[in-house]
Amino acid sequence: RRKFQEASSSEQDCDVVLSRLANAVTPLWRLPYQEQLQVKHESQRKILQTLASRLEELGVDAQKPGGLCCPLQPIVPSPIINGYRNKSTFSVNRGPDGNPKTVGLYVGTGRARNIVCVKANHMENIPPKHKQVAQCYEEFIRCSPLDPCILFHKGGHWRELVVRTTSCGHTMAIITFHPQELGQEALTTQKALLKEFFTCGPGRVCALTSLYFQESTMTRCSHEQSPFQLLHGEPHIFEEVLGLKFRISPDAFFQVNTSGAEVLYQVVGELSQAGGDTILLDICCGTGEQWLCTIGLSLAHQVSKIIGVEVVEKAIEDARWNAAFNGISNCEFHSGKAEAVLPQLLSSWEDARPLVAVVNPSRAGLHYRVVRAIRNCKSIRRLLYISCKPEGEAMRNFLELCCPPDPGKKLAGEPFAPTLAIPFDMFPHTVHCELVLLFTR
Repeated sequence: RRKFQEASSSEQDCDVVLSRLANAVTPLWRLPYQEQLQVKHESQRKILQTLASRLEELGVDAQKPGGLCCPLQPIVPSPIINGYRNKSTFSVNRGPDGNPKTVGLYVGTGRARNIVCVKANHMENIPPKHKQVAQCYEEFIRCSPLDPCILFHKGGHWRELVVRTTSCGHTMAIITFHPQELGQEALTTQKALLKEFFTCGPGRVCALTSLYFQESTMTRCSHEQSPFQLLHGEPHIFEEVLGLKFRISPDAFFQVNTSGAEVLYQVVGELSQAGGDTILLDICCGTGEQWLCTIGLSLAHQVSKIIGVEVVEKAIEDARWNAAFNGISNCEFHSGKAEAVLPQLLSSWEDARPLVAVVNPSRAGLHYRVVRAIRNCKSIRRLLYISCKPEGEAMRNFLELCCPPDPGKKLAGEPFAPTLAIPFDMFPHTVHCELVLLFTR
């Protein structure tokens, strides 16, 4: 009876932890999907109300019906609701049972010192293939004599796993490993064992297209800081979006919801009103990951020219390859930080063709110099701002774009006005969505 009670208690504890994980990562998972959309639509409505009131404080008459700064269209649902993620990152840490070689997602915080790593088996947004690779990686490291690297200063080696999949059926696994004091021979042995496990051992069920290994001594490393080493398979996996084929490198940025991205890009194309004489400015503001200029390339067929700006040189290389592979010749790409490249590019702009800008920054928003360059370029009359967190730093950008001219901040150009807002549910079961704001002047 005591053993049964202990087993029952353990199962209850596990259920509690799994529920905590689901509530932390996908807090809307219990709601029917239509109710999830209602929750998100309401949150976007409040953001537009906030923007309207902030603009009013700056002397801009922005109040529209409902207290919004512009009309808000109904949220566009995701074509796929469950298992939609094409990229998942799994950590290695102590599980609910105390095993330090547990592969999953974190529950808890470092400040409270209650972090536990929980398997992602019950997560609605993660596809079965990702869970399978994570389970196999856990099996491998539990058989390894090497310790996990939970805290850098406490040693250990096995760290996180990234799994990427595509609608073409490709799977890429990227394993991060802290070398510590291991010599080259020992590292070669570990890489050989890893390859053998996923190609000949139990991990072969994953049918990996690509297996990468990265020796990393910090939380996040770019390819330039620590090269991705291909242990098995193809150097790239491929994805198809709107009839175009894109090659994806280990650290390339790609919208996490591929089918949702197709819907998003189609609407962006319509809102841009870009015709055959239009130049489309695709400003990619990634930090560390490579942005593939997917929006620009997907719209290349309907415009005169695409100009892409990206900070990572490798991303430019991929973008050029993608353009050539898809027979797209009306593109030019500029490598460098957007805040350095764009002011130089636009300050002497004399092309008479219509110029439409599309920006899709990270949560950090646009650098002030990027906003200033767009604002001060008279040729840009339409701007599409795609934000995954419009209530954050993006709000600062919105105000800078729409405020009255401010010589002190060198915002001399005619202000933009928010014209239309369309939210897209790219992340079912979570509270997040993507907001597309159209600005015109």
